[in-house]
Amino acid sequence: MQKQSFSIALDEELTLRGDIHTEEAAGSAQPLLLFCHGFKGFKDWGSFPYVADELAKQGITTIRFNFSCNGVGESLTEFDELEKFGRNTYARELADLQALTERILSGELPVPDYVDKTKLYVLGHSKGGGDAILFGANNPHVAGIVTWNGIAHVDLFDEKLRQQIEETGVGYIANARTGQDMPITRVVIEDVDNNRQKYDILELVSAMDQPLCIITGEKDYVRLVEGAKRIHQAAKNSELHWIEGGDHTFNTRHPFAGTSAPLEAAIKQTVAFVRTPRT
Repeated sequence: MQKQSFSIALDEELTLRGDIHTEEAAGSAQPLLLFCHGFKGFKDWGSFPYVADELAKQGITTIRFNFSCNGVGESLTEFDELEKFGRNTYARELADLQALTERILSGELPVPDYVDKTKLYVLGHSKGGGDAILFGANNPHVAGIVTWNGIAHVDLFDEKLRQQIEETGVGYIANARTGQDMPITRVVIEDVDNNRQKYDILELVSAMDQPLCIITGEKDYVRLVEGAKRIHQAAKNSELHWIEGGDHTFNTRHPFAGTSAPLEAAIKQTVAFVRTPRT
């Protein structure tokens, strides 16, 4: 198994940092999977490096990466760029995915020759599941989409936070793990409100032609469990897999202390979906 880190300067301020996990194997060309972290996540959170390794061992070259405004900078594991977090929009994350895909297709990113770039899949955890659908739905470069405990609606912000932003220009969400107050600015709210139709996840899955694999823990938050059902019901071409006993992070934590039965089940379902031959 090989891992190669990369850094892409998008402009003078924004950088995409990621890692390519791959293992060469005999047989047909490998699919390629982009792994999107969630709202207060990052590429090195908990189980994510392990997951990428395991997918690579199963013949799926996997790229995990940090969105450029996710709040985690060169430290890779600490929210040391909170100002960027405060203005991280879906529009910014979709632009990041577009930039990453363009560099893959152009050969600028060092993806091995045995990878079939026409077999590009996007997987997202939690909010990243929303990004995977927003970016991947009817995208001609994306062969399929996987969500892990993914959101069904892009608006994650309650009225209290909205009121705080309206009055002061910035609101705060507590990060229980780090003890930090994570800022959210008006541009984030405006991005959601001004793009309600464009960011309508249920409408997108109902119209998209690619296959969708919905993987959700039975013990996840109620709104996400119900959201998984709504996505599956709305989708034109989806499969829904319940992970027995699985919580929002499939019973793993940060820092990573080892795998779990729910995580292994999620990995197994992902491999089965991505490795399924498609015409």
